[in-house]
Amino acid sequence: MTSLAAARPPESEQPLSVVRSVDDLRAQVSAWHRDGKTVALVPTMGALHDGHLALVRRARELADRVVASVFVNPTQFAPHEDFDRYPRDEAGDSGKLASAGCHLLYAPTVRAMYPEGFATAISVGGPAEGLCGTFRPQMFGGVALVVTKLFLQAQPDVAVFGEKDYQQLMVIRRFARDLDIPVRVEGLPTVREADGLAMSSRNAYLSADERARAPELNRALRDAATALAGGAEATAVLEAVRARITAAGFGSIDYVELRDADTLEPVTRVERPARLLAAAWMGKARLIDNVPVLPA
Repeated sequence: MTSLAAARPPESEQPLSVVRSVDDLRAQVSAWHRDGKTVALVPTMGALHDGHLALVRRARELADRVVASVFVNPTQFAPHEDFDRYPRDEAGDSGKLASAGCHLLYAPTVRAMYPEGFATAISVGGPAEGLCGTFRPQMFGGVALVVTKLFLQAQPDVAVFGEKDYQQLMVIRRFARDLDIPVRVEGLPTVREADGLAMSSRNAYLSADERARAPELNRALRDAATALAGGAEATAVLEAVRARITAAGFGSIDYVELRDADTLEPVTRVERPARLLAAAWMGKARLIDNVPVLPA
């Protein structure tokens, strides 16, 4: 005779539970906390790839239960940006999350996250200044707002973010400390394709030819990081990166900069851990990447 436990499909084959309201999310998280379970949150905007799933797997190592959110956040997009065409596939995302061992999907509507009459904003400085903060000035206020809401809604013990969006990670760590939000913010190194291209939902915008040329961004950054770690002065090295990626077919270059790894203050020589960060356009895709630079 087969027991019910034996007949139950493995966790990775079960449909993932989905909640869409704050009340339902909190009810489940509260039940886990009452049972002595720790909870990790993985915030995403969906269109999930292996980089996102690596965050889920890391979250499973850090906590007993994992909640992933899928929400394309309108407050971090400017009117001319790609909010409407940003790829969305909740059914596919749900299956991927289940296969990675996620326990709950939180997928609120825009109206649920920002109800009629919503009138609050968060202003962030420090690590939000410069880099993407210059070229997407609305972004980090929107990120701070939605992540603060997600932290308060899910009340996790830990949250996991990717280092591909390194400036975003530093901004989140900063406002979590500044606002005394009791969530540990963990970063995971960038997950890459076999040719070095950082995994990103926006890679879907690349044509086949653009996709073949896009990895030159990471190759140029890695070679520059080696030179900088060896004591080279930053100005010439950064200019060489710009020339190299332009020759590879990148169009507009938003920035190529060397920053302190902790504060994101500009630096000209590597005397303590630093980050080399870049954002450039390949066709319709704005690609960002970064690599660590350690002093010799």
